[in-house]
Amino acid sequence: MAIHGGFVLETTLFLVGFIALIISIPVEAAVKKYQFDIQVNNVSRLCHAKPIVTVNGRFPGPTIYVREGDRVIVNVTNHAKYNMSIHWHGLKQYRNGWADGPAYITQCPIQTGNSYTYDFNVTGQRGTLWWHAHILWLRATVYGAIVIMPKQGTPFPFPQPNMEQIIILGEWWHKDVEEIVNRGTNMGLPPNMSDAHTINGKPGPLFPCSEKHTFAMEVESGKTYLLRIINAALNDELFFAIAGHNMTVVEVDAVYTKPFTTQAILIAPGQTTNVLVRANQLPGRYFMAARPFMDAPLPIDNKTATGILQYKGIPNIVLPTLPQLPAPNDTVLALSYNKKLRSLNSANFPANVPLKVDRKLFYTIGFGKDPCPTCVNGTRLLASLNNISFVMPEIGLLQAHYFNMKGVFRADFPDKPTKPFNYTGAPLTASLGTAHGTRLSKVAFNSTVELVLQDTNLLTVESHPFHLHGYNFFVVGTGIGNFDPVKDPAKYNLVDPIERNTVGVPTGGWTAIRFRADNPGVWFMHCHLELHTGWGLKMAFVVEDGPGADQSILPPPKDLPPC
Repeated sequence: MAIHGGFVLETTLFLVGFIALIISIPVEAAVKKYQFDIQVNNVSRLCHAKPIVTVNGRFPGPTIYVREGDRVIVNVTNHAKYNMSIHWHGLKQYRNGWADGPAYITQCPIQTGNSYTYDFNVTGQRGTLWWHAHILWLRATVYGAIVIMPKQGTPFPFPQPNMEQIIILGEWWHKDVEEIVNRGTNMGLPPNMSDAHTINGKPGPLFPCSEKHTFAMEVESGKTYLLRIINAALNDELFFAIAGHNMTVVEVDAVYTKPFTTQAILIAPGQTTNVLVRANQLPGRYFMAARPFMDAPLPIDNKTATGILQYKGIPNIVLPTLPQLPAPNDTVLALSYNKKLRSLNSANFPANVPLKVDRKLFYTIGFGKDPCPTCVNGTRLLASLNNISFVMPEIGLLQAHYFNMKGVFRADFPDKPTKPFNYTGAPLTASLGTAHGTRLSKVAFNSTVELVLQDTNLLTVESHPFHLHGYNFFVVGTGIGNFDPVKDPAKYNLVDPIERNTVGVPTGGWTAIRFRADNPGVWFMHCHLELHTGWGLKMAFVVEDGPGADQSILPPPKDLPPC
């Protein structure tokens, strides 16, 4: 790692040509082993040091490098004061929910002083994914990238880049995040918003005391770079751009796309985007920048994180140019950008969209308030799907399902709201009597599911990125206003819709997804805005076992953490 005038030029760029040489040598699938030590380290940002939870003392945490077909074994040892679990975001974990990671859904957390080994196969997936803590708000600092290279001898379906770089976008708080969240919960209000956004853990020179906390990557004229971009922010959808340089989108959520060129990308929490960038501008220093997208009347941390794209041989005294980021509330650009995302749908990478639907689901997204005598306004904010705010159990739901434990959950989550209304009309402040419960939806093995997620104006409309564990899905349709079950399906894209694991439901609108329920287990589905998840904007599917010997949940590992 070379220090240049206060900026750290990352040496995580690596020569893809060298990898291409390795690709040509056939080898058996490998076993990749990692040790993750969860520990507390002091880290300084914005003129202020504080203890944060890390993996192996690194922030962001270490990158998992694997190849499609590999087996991965990660032993996680918890030395911190908090309970811990790690989610391997976007990995399908076929029959193996025990390795998925969300606390109290597929496992009880790893308690202080204990260890748990996540053992899983990377099957039928290649590209950029990521891992993060999946308990409390600890993923504020506990996160890292997963890079899955294609199988030996399989090239990228786009021009071979010369080098590549991981770009992880995040958020930073001055104070202890868990203390901030607890204070907000006790008051019945949203916790304080973040104090900065970050690029690879660094806010950039637009923030105080951040000259030395600036991510920089060196490029050479004429070369092409693959950027693996991850949004690890807790609560903010982000625009990302590089001054003077176009980006060509080639993959999202580890699924290849039809390439298209853009000046800025939109990326929601939980999502990944791979882009090609060609160093074809006048040699100089150019800012890369990330800033939130928010088209609802809600307060956000609207500060801009910056890093530097620096041409080789250019001195650090040259002032970087700032990119023209979209307006923070540019709904039109956000919708048009997402509309450009389409599956590659080639012979090698087909889009196997379910054309026949066995089960149609319609879930409304809403906010509400519960009485809370000790809270500031006498109420506590909550969130719900189909007017049910999810209550976390005290034992892992997958264990309860696998061992047929009674009284842990009910499998009666409604397929549609019990009280239909004008979902996106005038703001609704009346209480709908939101229910609370640990209620799951049971789905038959190998059935095809269509789920329409409908935003509502209960208290306020807002965009919500929803993540489904254990699956990818196809985004067959999206729109503004109320979903029309007669007219809207006629406009679905059933040829090359984007396939992904996390999708944004537009503000005051709806999104329709389809998937085949061929992965038995208990699979969490939740808003990936940590604030809303904590308020109850989540549920889970119980996908039943299939008839075949290899179509049932694998037995639990012997070291599964106890509750």
